[in-house]
Amino acid sequence: MSAAPDDKLRELLDDFSAAMLVTRRPDGALRSRPMAVAGLDADGTLWFLTQDDSGKIDEINTDHHVNVAMQSSMKFVSISGKAALVKDTRKVEELWNEAWKVWFPGGKDDPHLVLLKVQGETGEYWDNSGTSGIKYLIEAGKAYLSGMRPDVEGDPKIHGKVAM
Repeated sequence: MSAAPDDKLRELLDDFSAAMLVTRRPDGALRSRPMAVAGLDADGTLWFLTQDDSGKIDEINTDHHVNVAMQSSMKFVSISGKAALVKDTRKVEELWNEAWKVWFPGGKDDPHLVLLKVQGETGEYWDNSGTSGIKYLIEAGKAYLSGMRPDVEGDPKIHGKVAM
């Protein structure tokens, strides 16, 4: 696989089924909540499902800038972008997972069900898994012994910033 940062970001995004969605309240405070990732388009657009009477809807209507953060034991992704509410029954049908009926008792036809589309503007990732993790440990060991910070900024397999 290519080591280009945008390819690496996409590879990592494919690994996550849940994320923390961060919005801004009207008073300026940040608010986070876990969300199941409903879908990921080829261009990096993230899709979530929510209810139209949820508090996050008011927050997004006030300020549509959001952050989506994802983490596993050794992989981390942060996407900053803009959120939009979308009513699209065909897209809901395409993304629907029957397990979500727990949160949406009316199922995919629930009148309060709405899609939350996050169009990423910038992404950043850190991957300390597999061979990248071994390389990171070597850099961390060198940093510890030398009193310097680990040099991982230039390795797109470990860390990258992507304009989306």
